[in-house]
Amino acid sequence: MIPLVLVHGFMGGSDQWEPQAPLKSTVPLIAVDLPGFGKNAHLDPINSIEKLARWVLNELTEQGVERFLLLGHSMGGMVVQDMIRQAPDRVSRLVLYSTGALGLLPGRFESIETSMQRAKDDGAKATARRIAATWFLQRENAEAYPACAAIAECSSPDAIQAGLEAMRDWSGETSLSSISAPTLVIWGDQDRTYPWPQIQTLWQSVPESSLAVVPGCAHAVHLEESVTFNHLIGRFVS
Repeated sequence: MIPLVLVHGFMGGSDQWEPQAPLKSTVPLIAVDLPGFGKNAHLDPINSIEKLARWVLNELTEQGVERFLLLGHSMGGMVVQDMIRQAPDRVSRLVLYSTGALGLLPGRFESIETSMQRAKDDGAKATARRIAATWFLQRENAEAYPACAAIAECSSPDAIQAGLEAMRDWSGETSLSSISAPTLVIWGDQDRTYPWPQIQTLWQSVPESSLAVVPGCAHAVHLEESVTFNHLIGRFVS
């Protein structure tokens, strides 16, 4: 069976997918760490979504993985959109999760430029904890927040700036109509980062797409409602 590749978002890492371990009974999982984040915090960061997509594709090629299912969360959703643009024949099915086709993130809790300046002013650790809190409906009181914030704290100041630059300078709108793989769009209805219009654009622009809206969740549905999330993914990939 071909594997499901999980691509984390800004200030994320492969360890954030631990609640998805039950999916291994349905499909092999490959969780990547983007350069500058998570377990690859020691690598030089990349400030381009296109180059991040190429990096992941090369990593999979080195592992001997030529065809795969693909899931991207948040910034990782931008990366996977560019992966399928660069290598459409390698992607069997696509999950676009809490993400959008515009890197400038209209309606985000704060602008990209504000985040860049606040990261410089506050430092990496404080930025990690502040940004991670926005991912949860209950913010710092969420059960999964401490572990998620700890992963975010692995990000270096350079990686934070590079990730924000990558999102700011990217748009995938013109490529949505060319996505031929069956696609599932997942969104938490209280997401502070990606408001409904971005999700609607994905759903209505990708030709063979379906939509799952999970109520009472913010940006981290896979952590806030992991059973529901796993059920959605399990059905889609099988």
